[in-house]
Amino acid sequence: MEIKYEVKTSAVGKFAQQFLENNNSFILMNEGSHPNLADMVVSHTIGELSADIAVGDMLRVGRTELEVVKVGDAANKNIREEGHCTVVVNADGSMPGQIVVKGKISPRLRIGNEIVFYSK
Repeated sequence: MEIKYEVKTSAVGKFAQQFLENNNSFILMNEGSHPNLADMVVSHTIGELSADIAVGDMLRVGRTELEVVKVGDAANKNIREEGHCTVVVNADGSMPGQIVVKGKISPRLRIGNEIVFYSK
């Protein structure tokens, strides 16, 4: 297993869980960047992307494991620059900044969750 990106949730915006439930997605962003979006995003500690996230990789959010099935053209660049991407869960995504994942259940967005992208 190669860990590509590892951060910890520092804040969950008041609309983030609702956004996940209604739109099958959640937005990751480095803590402190874009405070005007704080209510909608999952803020996390600053991490370093050691290798590009690719189809077939895994995402762990807390205890929930999800498989990466699509990576938008801008997703890795955005993660490197601002820890930012939109994670689409068990749905279709087509935007350049999105990472689409599939799993048995959607994650629970909680402060203190580890968020880890890794290769199998």
